[in-house]
Amino acid sequence: MLRLVIGNKSLSSWSLRPWILLKHLDLDFDEVVLDLDTPGFATEIRPYSPAGRVPVLLDGELRIWESLAICEFADELTGGAAWPTDPALRAEARAVSAEMHAGFVALRAEWPFDPVARDLQVPLGDAGRADVRRVEHIWNDCMTRPGRNGPWLFGQYSIADAMFAPVVLRFLSYGASLSKASKSYFDFSIEDPHLQEWVAGARAEAAASNEPQSA
Repeated sequence: MLRLVIGNKSLSSWSLRPWILLKHLDLDFDEVVLDLDTPGFATEIRPYSPAGRVPVLLDGELRIWESLAICEFADELTGGAAWPTDPALRAEARAVSAEMHAGFVALRAEWPFDPVARDLQVPLGDAGRADVRRVEHIWNDCMTRPGRNGPWLFGQYSIADAMFAPVVLRFLSYGASLSKASKSYFDFSIEDPHLQEWVAGARAEAAASNEPQSA
């Protein structure tokens, strides 16, 4: 049985990516949730990850401690189900996934991940607005491609959709203004039952943290 070690659903956008991909691929896994930003985290993560970070996928003795590497391993476990079958589309999907993985620093910094919040009024600076425009360009290009054979960025759900899932939630939390094509993808993604499950988990965490402690 696979085990996925993740951070709090209310905090860890990096954990969301492999988590939602494993859900879409119907891969069974046990979930281990560690509290981020706590004094005990460094000790708790040590048995799982040499890097000291989440997410981590455990498969027997194998440990994979990086989100995109976990997604690639899941693709191999499912015989290539996590990327488009067409080589050209697969290359493009890998390119936009890697771009999301390595970039969009201003967007991440200016609109921190908060899947529970709504209607946050936080204006973006020039770099943040440029990041939003780039996301929209990627989504628009994918959504308007002739011959697309499904509702996701490359037709069927892929690693590219998993990589952009935290951005979808950021746009929801901060009320991003989107073009027609990219809003179509945004609206469809928000209704994804697996994404809704993650948000419900984040809400449960928030509720638990607000419960009064017994003496």
